[in-house]
Amino acid sequence: MRVSVILAAGEGSRMKSKKPKVLHEILGMSMIEYVIESAKDSNVEKINVVVGHGEEQIREHLKDKEVIFTRQPIGKGVPYGTGYAVMQTLDGISDEDTVLILNGDTPLIKSQTLNELINFHEENDYAATILTAVLECPYGYGRIVRDEDARIHKIVEEKDACQKQKLIREINSGIFVFRGRELKDSLQFIDSNNNQGELYITDAIEILFKNNKKIGGFNLKDTREILGVNSRDNLSTCTDIMKKRINEKYLIEGVTMIDANAVIIEPKVEIGSDTIIYPGAVLQGKSKIGSNCKIYGTTRIVDSEIGDEVTIDNCLIESSKIGSNSKLGPYAHIRPNSNIGENTKIGNFVEIKNSNFGDGSKASHLAYVGDADVGKNVNIGCGVVFVNYDGKNKHRSVIGDHAFIGSNANIVAPVKVEDYGYIAAGSTITKDVGEGELSIERASQRNIEGWVERKGLKN
Repeated sequence: MRVSVILAAGEGSRMKSKKPKVLHEILGMSMIEYVIESAKDSNVEKINVVVGHGEEQIREHLKDKEVIFTRQPIGKGVPYGTGYAVMQTLDGISDEDTVLILNGDTPLIKSQTLNELINFHEENDYAATILTAVLECPYGYGRIVRDEDARIHKIVEEKDACQKQKLIREINSGIFVFRGRELKDSLQFIDSNNNQGELYITDAIEILFKNNKKIGGFNLKDTREILGVNSRDNLSTCTDIMKKRINEKYLIEGVTMIDANAVIIEPKVEIGSDTIIYPGAVLQGKSKIGSNCKIYGTTRIVDSEIGDEVTIDNCLIESSKIGSNSKLGPYAHIRPNSNIGENTKIGNFVEIKNSNFGDGSKASHLAYVGDADVGKNVNIGCGVVFVNYDGKNKHRSVIGDHAFIGSNANIVAPVKVEDYGYIAAGSTITKDVGEGELSIERASQRNIEGWVERKGLKN
C-alpha cells in the first residue's frame, strides 16, 4: 500500500499569526490541502497528517478530507524534529508499505513529481529514496553527501555541516520515500546528537547506508516545487508561482487573457475554450465558466456556474448559475442561490438574491430582486424593488411569464403577478395581479395653481 505521512505539527512563528502555518492560503486553498491533493493524485491510498501546534484548527479545517490524524506531543522535554514526528505514525505502517513523507508547508509539489518519485523508488527496490535538487545557492538546506562511488551516504543539515560539506550543491528537499520495514528499523537508532537537539528523519539515511541498504536519489528538475513557506514573504512568492502555473494551464487550453499577470484563477475553477478574460478578474472556488464568454474588469465569480456566450462586465456573482447568452453588468451583483436563465439582461446596479430569473427576462438598471421567482420574458423597470422582508421574516413573490413591472414599482411580498400582468410605474403592489390585468396603485395627481407665488418662493 502507498501511505503518506504529512508533517504539519510546526508552530510557524515567523508567520506571526494565530493560524497554524499550514492553514495559510494560496489562491483560496490552504497549503496543506495542496499537499494532500498532490499525494492523492499520486495514488497514495492512506494519508496520515501529524499535528501538534494548532491541532484543533487543523482537524476542523480538514474534517471533510479523507485523512487520519496523529498527534505529536509538544512541550518541555519533547525532542521534536522530523524523525520524532514520523515515529508517532509507525503503528499504522506495515513492513511492505511504500511510505511517502511530505511537509505540509510545501504547496507547490506536483502529483506528477511524486508519482515519478514513488515509481523510481519501487522499480529500483530501494530501501529509501530522497527527492533531491541541485541549487545555485543551497544555503539552509541539508546537503546530500555521496561516497566515492556516488552512492548517497548521508544527509548533513546546514547547522551541522562542515565548510567542505557546505560547498555541496545537491540538497535534500525534505521529501522521502521509504519501504515500511526499513523506515521502522532505522528510526530505532536515530538520536538527538546535533546542534538542534532534535530527532531528524534524515539520520535514517546514514543508518540504512551503514546496513548496506540501497538508497536512491531522484533529482528534481523544477526546483520551485520544493519551496517551503516559513514567512509571509515565502507565501507571496509561492502564490505568484501558483498563479502563473494555473494561468499558463488555461492559456494552453484555449483561454485568452489580455494580461495574465492581472488575472487570478483559483485551482478548482474550470474554464471553457475561447473565453476572453480581461485584467482584474478574480475566479474563485469551484466556479465553472463556459466557452466563448467575455469577462471584463473587476468581475469576481465565486462558486458559480456560467453558461456559454455570457458577457460579464464588472460584476460580483456568488454561488449562483447564469444561463447561456446572457449579459450582466456593469456593476451587477448576483447574490447566493440565484438562477439566472438564458438570454437574460441584468444591467447597471441590479442586485438579485435567492431568486429564479427566467429565460429572456431583463432588469436593465437600478433594481433589487430578492426572494422571487420571475418567469420568462419579463421586464423589470428601473428602480423596481422587491420588498421581501417584513422586519422579522422573508417572503417570496412570483412573477409570471411576459409580465411587465413598471419603473419605480414596489412588489411587497408575498405577491403573485400572473402571466402578462402589468404593473404601472410608481405603484406599490400588495395584492395579487391576475393574468392580463393592469394594476395601478398611486394617489391621483393634483396641480395647485399659484402655490409658488403664495408661498413667496418666486423671485
